Amino acid sequence: MSTTADRSRDASVGNVDLKLEVVTIPVTDLDQAKAFYARLGWRLDADFVLGGVRAIQFTPPGSGCSIHFSTNSAAARPGSAQGLFLVVSDIEAARDDLAKRGVQVGEVFHLTPDGRASGPAPDRATYNSYASFSDPDGNGWLLQEVTARLAGRVDPGATTFASANDLASALRRAAAAHGEHEKRVGEADENWPDWYAEYMESEQTGAEPPK
Repeated sequence: MSTTADRSRDASVGNVDLKLEVVTIPVTDLDQAKAFYARLGWRLDADFVLGGVRAIQFTPPGSGCSIHFSTNSAAARPGSAQGLFLVVSDIEAARDDLAKRGVQVGEVFHLTPDGRASGPAPDRATYNSYASFSDPDGNGWLLQEVTARLAGRVDPGATTFASANDLASALRRAAAAHGEHEKRVGEADENWPDWYAEYMESEQTGAEPPK
């Protein structure tokens, strides 16, 4: 029979935060993987022995989720991790940065009803510009450009920018959109700081942008 205490515990489960903080990438050689991900410019958080097993953790710039490496896993062979998304605010800048670091990264592409097409999405439509690369074991990563979030995707009370580059890209998009706004109204907008702020928040939360 269920008790009051049991029901109380069940009711509280939905209020517990579940934060995805680490994913495990299967690799062949720990030092080879460490050298590759360090070359990407990712932050090395840890490299120590825990319970007799070497633990290495990297975090991509601006990411709330980190990666660990595993070797000799029967459940996941090296290279079997695929479709690992890295969300960026500027697909071309992100791709160029990887290329400058000596990473073999594919050309930017977007999806159409007929398959892949070269170049970023028309009008840089959010969620539809990509570039791919792999680590030495063949684990596959996918850059995805996201500039405006779907409604409800982000808590409007907690909008943030992960880095100075992310903020700068958002400011550039707001400046371009504000220029179009001033053309429509036919005059300079003295209240542009508030307009910028509302536009940048709407991108993150999926709300309607200012008119």
